[in-house]
Amino acid sequence: MQLQGAVFVVLPHLGPILVWLFTNNQMFGWCKGPMMLSWCPPRKVLLLIWTTTYSVMGYASYLVWNDLGGGFGRPLALPLGLYAVQLTISWMVLVLFFTGHNPGLVLLHLLLLYGLVLSTALIWHPINKLASLLLLPYLAWLTVTNAITYHLWRDGLYPEHQPQPTEEKSD
Repeated sequence: MQLQGAVFVVLPHLGPILVWLFTNNQMFGWCKGPMMLSWCPPRKVLLLIWTTTYSVMGYASYLVWNDLGGGFGRPLALPLGLYAVQLTISWMVLVLFFTGHNPGLVLLHLLLLYGLVLSTALIWHPINKLASLLLLPYLAWLTVTNAITYHLWRDGLYPEHQPQPTEEKSD
């Protein structure tokens, strides 16, 4: 793998890093506390899954780019354009999830993202079967993420929707 391959692997991490920096490290407050989902993965597991997912996704995009001759020609427009759109939506989901205060909107974006990743895998399949298969763990993880978000939304467990402690006046 050349320098370009490394760039493709690292590029997907840019969004989560920027989101983390701009959300003042608020990214994991939603999955702790007394009303936490019992099956919600621990913070370290979430970090490992997302890091692996973004790296594998970046490598898969490199395989497609390489198989289509590299550069920025017309044959790359649909397969990598669709990838760029789903990557951007993935980053938007992070922003909405951790700062948007609207779990229903997050769920809609996650469902859109699921469809975009599935479409990307289908478009990539004739170009590079391995690249297409490398998106399957991402789809599996998006299924889990959708389930977590749905339960947080349905049960009102989103941190912004939790009752805030009130200060009682003492006389």
